[in-house]
This record gives sequence, C-alpha cells and structure tokens, in this order.
Amino acid sequence: MAQFVRIGTQADFADLKGGRLVEVGGHSLAVFEVDGGYCAIENSCPHAGGPLSEGELIGEVVTCPWHGSRFNVKSGAVLSPPATRGVKTFPARITGNDVEVQIG
Repeated sequence: MAQFVRIGTQADFADLKGGRLVEVGGHSLAVFEVDGGYCAIENSCPHAGGPLSEGELIGEVVTCPWHGSRFNVKSGAVLSPPATRGVKTFPARITGNDVEVQIG
C-alpha cells in the first residue's frame, strides 16, 4: 500500500542548485525543488544508469550528467535521447515543514 514518507525538512532542501539524492523504502530518488514545491523521480537514467540527482536542472528539466538525456521532473517524460523511455515519478508534498514522498 502506498504511503507518504518523510525525507527531510524544507531546510534540508534549501538552496538546491540541482537535485538531491534520497534513499527511501528501497528506492533511490532524485528530489528537485521546482516552483516552490518538490518533485521526486527515480535517480537512475534508463539509458545507462547515470545519476539524475547530479544533473543540471533548468526549469523543470534535468539533464543526465553522463550522456545528456533530458527528463521532465514533474512528469518523468523523456525529452531527448539517448534515453528512449521516461523515469518513474513519486508524488511529493510539504506537510508542515517536512518534505514527504509517496512510495509503495
């Protein structure tokens, strides 16, 4: 059953220039601050496993640091090759001062 899990406070994610790697519930997630909220996607690029949390974020698009595939962090959609499929997204929310993601 899906549940929201606390991954930190808003202060823990302050001043992100890109993403932050979070390990939770057996998932490796890349978490990004976008438009005052948070987006969480699987951290591994489907092309060759590049760490998306280390990619450059411009607006709501992250670029894989290994081979340049681009993904929308809100939808998980692949926007440019070499990746041919998108990444899984995980709903994120702010509860009080906590940042939570839904897993399961």
